[in-house]
Amino acid sequence: MAKKLYSISKRIVPVGITQMTCAEDPAVNRAKQAKLIEQAAKQGAKIICTQELFGSLYFCQTEDHRFFKLAETIPGPSTDLFCKLAKKYKVVIVASLFEKRTTGLYHNTAVIIETDGSIKGIYRKMHIPDDPLFYEKFYFTPGDTGFRAWDTTYAKIGVLICWDQWYPEAARLTALQGAEILFYPTAIGWHPLEKDEYGIAQHDSWELIQRSHAVANGCYVCSPNRIGHEFITDASGKKVSDDGIVFWGQSFIAQPNGQVIYRASTDAQEVIVQDLDLEKVEFARTHWPFLRDRRIDAYGGLVKRFADNTVPG
Repeated sequence: MAKKLYSISKRIVPVGITQMTCAEDPAVNRAKQAKLIEQAAKQGAKIICTQELFGSLYFCQTEDHRFFKLAETIPGPSTDLFCKLAKKYKVVIVASLFEKRTTGLYHNTAVIIETDGSIKGIYRKMHIPDDPLFYEKFYFTPGDTGFRAWDTTYAKIGVLICWDQWYPEAARLTALQGAEILFYPTAIGWHPLEKDEYGIAQHDSWELIQRSHAVANGCYVCSPNRIGHEFITDASGKKVSDDGIVFWGQSFIAQPNGQVIYRASTDAQEVIVQDLDLEKVEFARTHWPFLRDRRIDAYGGLVKRFADNTVPG
């Protein structure tokens, strides 16, 4: 008789992630996102996470001071609305916002809202990219919250944002605080002229690195990404790029063994709700005991920018 690996779990948590297109009007986007959150809650989701910067088009395609007006305070319009939804449906919400912290100081921030409608905490994006059409350093001050995990009503969760997803150190430090689920609100896509040559490899790399975080840390990974072909215009109405960005969607949820249990489409609005068995976190961490076998005495070099190879031996 085969050995039974899993008993019936008492820790099933339905988790929802959403992907959608965005428009120029923040009020339109906020209302649209709210409807998707409500849809996820009605489908039974207990923790719901938005895509990155759902409140606007992805304005970081250019460096333009006009777009600082898109930022909002915390509390502010989005958190006011989502706090009401969290309380109404008794759900935990992770919402990605362009935060105005004070005059001249802005962050790419995720807000964690509890089931009673209170703000549990915030995470400010730590790794800020600067690439063609992804000029985030112009807008966002690097986060100062550090890597954190929150013990919410339904699970202990960690939140990282987009570019953070490429860094194993970020996932590890969050998992070491007990996070059972890592959420990665995301806005990533193709430069249309590069898609034919590099598109498949770029997407595969994106998904693979996050699935590896699930394996290495024995936790679930949930990555909601936006969809749509977005163009940004300057003050005169001219496109800043003739090609824009094609966001590739394909939001996904991976379990602690790295297997994808749901992958969304490339171009359709979706609400994804999946049951996550948190007993599998314990199973993964005891059967593949990476946390136990870490050589913390030998990792001092990780705090250096580059290894010093001049030391003999």
